[in-house]
Amino acid sequence: MAKVIQVGLGHWGFSWTAEVLPTVPQAEMVGYVDTSEETLDRIQAELGIPQSLCFTSLEAAREAVECDLILGTLRTQAHYPVARQALEADLNVMVEKPFASTVAEAQALVDLARVQGKVLAVSQNYRFYPAPILAAQLIAKKELGPVDLVSLAFRQHAPDLGYRYWDIPDPLLADMSIHHFDLMRMVLGSEPLRLTCRTWNPVGSPFQHDPAGVALIEFDNGVMVNYQGSWMSGGERTPWAGEWTMDCADGVISWTSRANFGEERNEDQLLVRHRGQDTVAPRLPEIPHRDRAGSLAAVVQAVDTGSPPSRFPSGTDNLNSLALVAATILSAQRDGSWVEIEEVLG
Repeated sequence: MAKVIQVGLGHWGFSWTAEVLPTVPQAEMVGYVDTSEETLDRIQAELGIPQSLCFTSLEAAREAVECDLILGTLRTQAHYPVARQALEADLNVMVEKPFASTVAEAQALVDLARVQGKVLAVSQNYRFYPAPILAAQLIAKKELGPVDLVSLAFRQHAPDLGYRYWDIPDPLLADMSIHHFDLMRMVLGSEPLRLTCRTWNPVGSPFQHDPAGVALIEFDNGVMVNYQGSWMSGGERTPWAGEWTMDCADGVISWTSRANFGEERNEDQLLVRHRGQDTVAPRLPEIPHRDRAGSLAAVVQAVDTGSPPSRFPSGTDNLNSLALVAATILSAQRDGSWVEIEEVLG
């Protein structure tokens, strides 16, 4: 069991406190931090959090309680300073994605965690669902031969969803696509080499920056990924992890994941069709913790045992997911010119 202090209790942080933390008993909550007294009052009134566990600064929390792990659930711009403060205090840390605003900041945190000998993790929660886990297993075993071409589509209509971040920079690539980019790496067991990307803002869109885009990404095992994403799609909405078609030498794997919206909550789906045979639906693996609870349980295990579980989203691993975000943004700024991943990794 790890003693955890949560930092950041705003809209998304409150969701962590109310919906996620109670489902992972391995995480012993010893403190809650937010600079807003009103926010602290809210978690006390609505969630029954004792006042003695509420603090207006991480320094005050650390002085009052023993802690193993800092959970950062605050805005992206604050990830780097909070994670750095935690690591310098000789504490393990997990932050929401993206774990830094720039690749340079992310690399600095990775280097610091290595020097301190501490766990640095990123809550890439889409990893903790049955369909992508099974897809990764099938690809690793080459059950249908080598994979060649992957098509991935993400479609949502933000105005219908109560979306409110109309002024956020790069709302598709930085806010949403990082989930898809991270899944690409996990499922393919491969790293990106280069890519080309174009983005745009559809007519009538309330977004200030481009909410739609396409990219072609080449991976080091020769796989090409054709990615299409839109926050302003008029088509049928996809699950949050998108719709995947993975063409292999001897067949095709099709899957979707994280269809957890409104009354349309559905289980993950994965279909396999060997060439010349009927389509089958293999049994999906059972996992004890899904979504954000999976991220939290994984980092607690890493802290407790010193042995991270499979597909653990460490800071070191996540650098290449963040690099995909930076590279697609750079390519779009260059009108779709090819960008080498090494250029953004430095």
